[in-house]
Amino acid sequence: MTTSSNETQVVIVGAGQAGLAVAYYLKRFELTPGVDFILFDRGPGTGGAWQFRWDALKLGSAHKVNDLPGMAELGISFETADRSLPAKDIVAGYYRRYEEFFELNVQRPVTVTSVFNRGADLVVEHSLGETTTRMLVNATGTWGAPFVPYYPGVTTFSGRHVHTSSYLAADEFAGKRVVVVGGGTSAIGFLLELETVAAELFWATRRPVEFRDESELTIEGGVAAVAAQDAAARAGEALPSIVSGTGVPRTRRVAAGIARGVLVERPMFSAIEEHGVRWPDGTFSEVDAIIWATGFRPELRHLAPLRLREKKGGLTVASGASWQDPRIFLAGYGPQASTIGANRAGRVIARQIMAQL
Repeated sequence: MTTSSNETQVVIVGAGQAGLAVAYYLKRFELTPGVDFILFDRGPGTGGAWQFRWDALKLGSAHKVNDLPGMAELGISFETADRSLPAKDIVAGYYRRYEEFFELNVQRPVTVTSVFNRGADLVVEHSLGETTTRMLVNATGTWGAPFVPYYPGVTTFSGRHVHTSSYLAADEFAGKRVVVVGGGTSAIGFLLELETVAAELFWATRRPVEFRDESELTIEGGVAAVAAQDAAARAGEALPSIVSGTGVPRTRRVAAGIARGVLVERPMFSAIEEHGVRWPDGTFSEVDAIIWATGFRPELRHLAPLRLREKKGGLTVASGASWQDPRIFLAGYGPQASTIGANRAGRVIARQIMAQL
């Protein structure tokens, strides 16, 4: 574990794609990592949330991973990465080389627990103590705040509840009856992995899945969805689901799954019972596990003392900056959630920070 300075100009919380992009541009503006700005990351290793993903997830079977700014200087690119390897290993390896090459001096594992005011300064309380700063960039993403919707009987179920964040491998469900909940790419990935492993498989979604004739899964292709995220962030509303606006690209793998009858969704069950789920038509299916591929929410609990949340359920954010407190920036929030969005936000946020220093 590294030690931390107790005073700096800027604190960045999170060393995923958004945090690293901001750090890169701050260094380009000649700020010194570890002195003028400090980057805290709670993960045990590099790669942001990617380091926690399941082994079977490959690049190209998830949302597109765009290169970080300046990555070309290292001679590496996700476009040419080995897609036969686990995505978690590739991203972690590339991010490690990136941090070392640009000497970003990421301090990990450091968990930020609270951010509050002390006079004109912000105090960042964390597992090493506390750090005083003029400005804060929150780049915590969503992985630490999994979302599971409530359904009647959820606490009576005798089987396993597994969220995307805790899914490890299909082998865990060998010979089991499984229902996968969710209409996004994670749900589809689980279904295809479990096809030859589970004894019985069901797919439940809140709305019919819209399959789009595209060759790659990418958030940026959903212009309307990104615009909806931006509108919600500007209005201080809870952020809408990305997949509800982008649909699911009909890759060759997905098309084959549809043709085999694996990727055929049914309406969401109406209740959960001790040994299974009750469907809207009254029929019952016995299941041993429910996999909740129901997404995440922005991880913002540590910012609660600043009272940034609006009555509508979200934070008011425009161009990465909080409208409630100009010292607070949110990288990777809302329309910046994709890797290319995070890169753009890094540049915009860094410029705004420099204007205030």
